[in-house]
Amino acid sequence: MASKVMLIDQNGDKQGIVSIDDALKKASNASLDLVQVSTSDSDPVVCKLLDYGKHLFTKKKSTSSSKVKTKRNTTKEIKFRPSTDVGDYNIKLKKIKSFILGGDKTKISVRFRGREILNSEMGLDLLKRLSSEVQDIAQVDQEPSLEGRQLLMILSPLKSKR
Repeated sequence: MASKVMLIDQNGDKQGIVSIDDALKKASNASLDLVQVSTSDSDPVVCKLLDYGKHLFTKKKSTSSSKVKTKRNTTKEIKFRPSTDVGDYNIKLKKIKSFILGGDKTKISVRFRGREILNSEMGLDLLKRLSSEVQDIAQVDQEPSLEGRQLLMILSPLKSKR
């Protein structure tokens, strides 16, 4: 650093050209840091009195708040069996509602084992009952369809009218 610096105080006012020792004394008296704000090859070197830790914090905070906060479209999945009992059904229904109200798409699958596939109407009735119970908050994106040994349906949140 040069022996003389252009000093700027914490309010942004120019204090003039002072020696480095005087600038360091002013910084310690004000409990601030002496920060070089210009390149080393400039004449005179410009230094500023500021709280460097606070400066870094506000800079980091402003860059993180300027980033656009976007919600990723996520798909949650809930699995049922055709013989799901009432208690389990109600718990899973509550979870589906929380997913939808959280803005997530929800994939509901009814898995069949063995000969249960012969009674696929039970799974279809289950999905129809489920879609009628959430019709006030969700819409059916994919109607129930049989894919292999599972019956699938996709629900998504209703588009809000603003």
